[in-house]
Amino acid sequence: MRLSAFFFEIIPLTGFFISTQYFNLIIAAIITLILSLFVMLTFYIIEKRISKFQIFAIFMSALFTLFAYWFDNDQFVKIQPTIFNGFFSFVLLVGIVNKKAMMKQFFGSQFFLNDETWFKLSFRWGMFFLFLTIINELAWRNLITEDWIFVKVFVLTPLIGLFMLAQLPITLKGRIKNK
Repeated sequence: MRLSAFFFEIIPLTGFFISTQYFNLIIAAIITLILSLFVMLTFYIIEKRISKFQIFAIFMSALFTLFAYWFDNDQFVKIQPTIFNGFFSFVLLVGIVNKKAMMKQFFGSQFFLNDETWFKLSFRWGMFFLFLTIINELAWRNLITEDWIFVKVFVLTPLIGLFMLAQLPITLKGRIKNK
């Protein structure tokens, strides 16, 4: 992923944080969803492809935002990361048990890596998603909304970035050179 693409991807998160300063959590989630769709459409125009992961993430966000709006309950916004991360942790770790590197299913069209690397990344990301699931559950259940927003934006998001960077050496080492 190019560095410019990474910075472009933080637009929805920035929109979420700024909009929570002026609106309630449900409106902020709607704004974030619109920004996410904008980012996905922009990537499609530029690269002529959309990852399955991106489609699923936006679908989950839309579903939980709709529930939050429909039931007028911001807990749907707060539990969305738990469900999303828990689902991916489950898929990745069950894939490992079944000898399938599920990361390859999601990102195989973007990265060309050997099977050993796909398995290592699937395991690492599966465990990391499990960690994120637990942290979000603890945060939304025990913190006020403003503190949960702080944890989501200023703790978990940087952790995701750092974890992603920590996977860079194994990803570079496992590249298939002929593609």
